[in-house]
Amino acid sequence: MRVTLKLATSLDGRIATASGESQWITGEAARLEGHRLRAAHDAILVGVATVLHDDPELTARLPGRAVDQPLRVVLDSRLRTPCTAKVAGENTLILTSAEPQAIGSAKVRRVEAEDGRPAIPAVLKALKDAGVTSVLIEGGGQVAASFLRAKAVDALEWFRAPMLLGGEGRPCVAALALAKLSDAPKFRRLGVEPVGADLWERYVRL
Repeated sequence: MRVTLKLATSLDGRIATASGESQWITGEAARLEGHRLRAAHDAILVGVATVLHDDPELTARLPGRAVDQPLRVVLDSRLRTPCTAKVAGENTLILTSAEPQAIGSAKVRRVEAEDGRPAIPAVLKALKDAGVTSVLIEGGGQVAASFLRAKAVDALEWFRAPMLLGGEGRPCVAALALAKLSDAPKFRRLGVEPVGADLWERYVRL
C-alpha cells in the first residue's frame, strides 16, 4: 500500500494558529491540487481531532468532473466522532481501540492498539482488508507523527504558504521522540513548483 502524507502549512511548518484557526492557510489553487490528490487515492485518512475541529467532508471535489469518491477513514481511539459529523455517513470507516458502537451510518471497526491509539500496522491491515491500495493522510499532527514513527510514509505532498505563524502555532508533525539525527525520517525531493501564491514540494522516502 502506498501511503502519502499531505501537508498544508505556513513557511515554518504550522497548520494552525495557537487558537486553532487554520482556514485557509493555503490558497485556492493549492486547495484544488489537494482535491486532485484526493481523487487519485483510494482513501483519505484523518484523526478524530481534525473531525472535531474542522468537521470536514473529506470528499474530492473537482470542477466539471465527476469523481469516484475515496473511502473516508477516521482514527478515533475513544469514539468521539459525533453522529452529526459530515463523515458519519456512508463510505466512512472509523478505526478505534474502543468497543465498537454505531456512529451514524459509518462502519466502525476495532483494531489493535498501541499506547491507547490504533496501532499503525493494524490500521494499514484494516485498510488493505477494505481494498485500499493508496491512502492520503490529511491530518493532524499526531496522526502524521504516528505514521512517520512507524516508517509507513512513502511520499510527502507539501503545500507551503508564504506566511509565518511562529512557535506557538500548531506543528504539522507532532513529537517524533528522536534521540539521534540519524533516526530522523529522510526523504528525497522530487520537485518544487509554485501553485498560486504557495509552493508545492514533493518528496519520496529514501
